[in-house]
Amino acid sequence: MNIITNASDMQKTMQKYKSEGKSIGFVPTMGYLHEGHKSLLQEARKRHDIVALSIFVNPLQFGPNEDFDTYPRDLKRDETIASEMGVDVIFYPTVQEMYGEELTVSVKVTNRTDALCGRKRPGHFDGVATVLTKLFNIVLPDEAFFGLKDAQQVAIVQGMVEDFNFPVKIVPVTTVREEDGLAKSSRNVYLLEEERKQAPQLYQSLLLAKESIEEGVTNSSSVVSLIESHIKETTNGIIDYVEVYSYPQLKTVEQLSGKIIIALAVKFSKARLIDNIIFEI
Repeated sequence: MNIITNASDMQKTMQKYKSEGKSIGFVPTMGYLHEGHKSLLQEARKRHDIVALSIFVNPLQFGPNEDFDTYPRDLKRDETIASEMGVDVIFYPTVQEMYGEELTVSVKVTNRTDALCGRKRPGHFDGVATVLTKLFNIVLPDEAFFGLKDAQQVAIVQGMVEDFNFPVKIVPVTTVREEDGLAKSSRNVYLLEEERKQAPQLYQSLLLAKESIEEGVTNSSSVVSLIESHIKETTNGIIDYVEVYSYPQLKTVEQLSGKIIIALAVKFSKARLIDNIIFEI
């Protein structure tokens, strides 16, 4: 496994693989790898000759009061996991390497942001789009893999790739869950014992909503009310949002039809959990 810190060296390495006719699967991350990342790497390994992993804590996607400085970093741990998952190349640049003194151009996302978590994180997805623009040009992947747990990010990245004609296919990967249905997340460790017992009810509320839609409920406000009632009755969490949109457009829909996303965020004492389901009506 090769670890490269220089953007030019990484690009040359990827160009060499491509000249040899090898396909490249790419998983961009901020490191501190977990089960969700493993599922992305596993899918990339199945589909491609070369698996490239980037580890870069991107300052552009952190707000002024967010945890950039304290975000967990453990390269040795990540190296071990990457090796176990069959990664061929890790791109591990510094902030200076990625951005230099000052960017001349940055990317601004103008659609699909005023919903879900993006509404409360202005500029976050501009930072995501900017770093991915650079990474796609450096890594030159055939396919890039993203987890559907952050479905808004997937929708925005898909839009960016289409808008700018990037020669890369975005592959969404199903959310990895615990046996009881709770979406896997590094934040789950912050749940108190009783909260951990309650947390699977978030996914259960989404399944109840899906079932009600399949039984004929087509009004989005009725679906939202059902989810909110279930969460309030079965958990001590504070609901941040429960929202229903078309997907991947993330447009408000009153009467449900076509492909939709039902998404939620719930705050517990020391953790804010998100989850969603996407399906066709």
